Formats: sequence, C-alpha cells, structure tokens
Amino acid sequence: MFEQFRQRSEELEHLDKGDYTPEEYEGCLRELRRVNRWLGDSRALRRSVLPDIARDRPREFSLLDVGAGSGKLLREVALWARGAGRGARLVGLELNGRAAEGLAEESREFWEIESVRGDALRLPFAAGAFDYVMCSLFTHHFRDDACVRVLTEMARVARRRVYCIDLHRHPVAYHFYTTAGRLLLHNRLVREDGALSILRSFRPRELRALAGRAGLSDVRVERRFPYRLVLSASA
Repeated sequence: MFEQFRQRSEELEHLDKGDYTPEEYEGCLRELRRVNRWLGDSRALRRSVLPDIARDRPREFSLLDVGAGSGKLLREVALWARGAGRGARLVGLELNGRAAEGLAEESREFWEIESVRGDALRLPFAAGAFDYVMCSLFTHHFRDDACVRVLTEMARVARRRVYCIDLHRHPVAYHFYTTAGRLLLHNRLVREDGALSILRSFRPRELRALAGRAGLSDVRVERRFPYRLVLSASA
C-alpha cells in the first residue's frame, strides 16, 4: 500500500504533457483558484518568507516568484509590504504565455507586480538581481537533476535568501486529496494532476539533499500545514 510513497514518481502530469484542451486549461485555472483558497500556500508564506523579510528590516526589497501561477502569493506580499510601509519590487515568472498574461491581468491593481515570461532553468536575470527568490508548488514538476538546476538558478539571482514551498509526499495527504477530489473537483486536470503532484513531491531529507547538490548553505526544511514543506537557504 505504501510502496508508491517510497520514492518520487516520474510520471508526467497533464499540464506537463500538454494533453488538454484550451477549455480544460481555463477550467483548471478557475478551479485552482477555489482549491487554493483552502489548500494554498498563503499560510506557509506568512510563516516563512514574510517573517524573514521583516527581520531584515529593509525599507524596500525585491522578490522573484518562479512559476508564479496566478500571482496570488505576490499579491499577498504586496499587501503585506504596503501595510508594513515597505517598498517592494515583485516579479512573477511563468513559462506559459497564457499564464504570464493571466498573472498580469489579475495583478493589474498592484503597481509593485511585474509579469515576465521565461524559463526557470535559465532565468532571464543578472546575478543578484533580487533580494529574495521563491517558488511554490513548482519544483515537484521536475526530476531531481532539473530541480537542482532550478535551485541553482534561483540562488544565482538572489542576494539574500531562497525559498521553496512544495508538497510533502505523505499517504494521508494523497488519500485525503483523492477522496475529496472524487466528490468536490470537477476539472480533470485539477483532480488527476493534484493527486499525481503529491506522488511527485518530496520528503524533507530529499529536499535537503537537492539543496546541498545546488550548493545552498544554511539550509532549513520545515513542515507546514497542510502537508507542505518549506525549504529556506542562503543564496
């Protein structure tokens, strides 16, 4: 029963293979917004990235979100920065053109946020271009060697710290998601890719090992509810 959780799955998700219709993709984006209101990474962001920035006490800061999706986390950072009286330059990077457009559209009321289309394996930024670099629910889409390349690139363009928020590969998380998905999720991509994402995700020691291979230092991996892992490290 637990054999499938012993190591990361290498099966590709639909979003990675591209075997979906435009209508399915748009439906996926809509349903993901609903799912992320309940199971998203806002809590992990508020308990890791934002406290670290607050401790650094910058009057202004820059942050890159790699694989930023809709830009929801960037908008949370922007609101936090406004409330704290800090200036912020926030950039969301997406490889998918439609996703990059959607990020810009949904963030049009946030002057702090810029959407950039680019490849996480070859970030289109100079070394040390940002104070902080993060990604969320992103690295599990890559095999280990590519994860190392992504983390290496993130560290290259970061001046201070790097953060990686992703899923914790755990039987309870998987069986809860698949059971709830049959009842509550209507979009095939969200239902099937979400379950596979858990099987492709990490255990704490695996994330630490990948960070070590990427040459990161001062590495911490913490568990966060609901079944999230947060890796943070010095660039």
